[in-house]
Amino acid sequence: MSVQTGEKRKEEAVGMGSVSASSNGALLSIKDLRVWFELRRFGLGHAGYVRAVDGVSFDLDVNQTIAIVGESGCGKTTLMKTILGLNRPTEGSVTFHDLRLEEQRGADLRRYRAQIGFVQQDPYGALAPFMTVQRILEEPLIINGVGSKTERMDRIRKVLEEVKMAPAEEFLPKYPHMLSGGQQQRIVISRAMLLGPRLIVADEPVSMLDASVRVEILRLLRGLQEAHDLAVIYITHDLSTVRYFSERVFVMYAGQMVEKARIRDLIRNPAHPYAEALLAATSDPDADNATRQRDVPPGEPPSLVNPPSGCRFHPRCPYIIEGLCDEEIPPEFEPEPEHFAACWLHR
Repeated sequence: MSVQTGEKRKEEAVGMGSVSASSNGALLSIKDLRVWFELRRFGLGHAGYVRAVDGVSFDLDVNQTIAIVGESGCGKTTLMKTILGLNRPTEGSVTFHDLRLEEQRGADLRRYRAQIGFVQQDPYGALAPFMTVQRILEEPLIINGVGSKTERMDRIRKVLEEVKMAPAEEFLPKYPHMLSGGQQQRIVISRAMLLGPRLIVADEPVSMLDASVRVEILRLLRGLQEAHDLAVIYITHDLSTVRYFSERVFVMYAGQMVEKARIRDLIRNPAHPYAEALLAATSDPDADNATRQRDVPPGEPPSLVNPPSGCRFHPRCPYIIEGLCDEEIPPEFEPEPEHFAACWLHR
């Protein structure tokens, strides 16, 4: 399906007309975003905040793919849910198509969400087991008031063909348990594409799949991106797949972005000690390296209720500068062109 066809489909689905970028030229612009969750103790009231996302900023251009990487608990999922419109910013802004998320309510918020497709990590858990493929795919079209029954089925068949599930009639009456893991994920991707989104958020889209299927799914996502001029946010903890799918990678640690770079630059020369540690922990298919001792930082990620002062990685950092890293929050330095790191080593 051509880009023009995808545009027409989006306009019919969500009624947004022509696509525009945000005021700074980016499709998605996030500025100093903070998403904090209040803690309350029974009988004692307010007990602090979980600073899940704490001062994140970045721009995403049309047809660009970025990867957001980091270990569990770093804030990737909270950031993703905020972009999807499921969380509200505590501070800062999320701007998409010149629409500020914090200003959207009711029907406007639903139209905002319709422009962003979501590919979940666990395809079987993402699909209602009591619904057929036809009902799963028709439901978002009905909710958004898209066309007649005939028009909805035509749209569903076209999307299924795009994700290589043809003939569609063979899959429409099936239930999720009747499909393989790869086929289930293709249905999840189909659902994400139904409303003609301009952005796809893929949350660990291949981590639950066999290794042989992962490449197929990543190639499918890349093909859909090129055919429909999509932007993609690829959320993962696995740098081994990032290098084959993304142009830029953003590294998160303890609710903050600590490094932003082109993927080839980060792999060649990581500028933040945490990114260096992530690369060291990445699995290597070379059998000669199977028993190699990996140098990973000791300790655990800090509490997001009471994060450490200064750089949040300093309690685990082998390069800590006493009296600086443990006291002052590092700004974002640019050690190489288009390569940014929040680390005092580059001051």
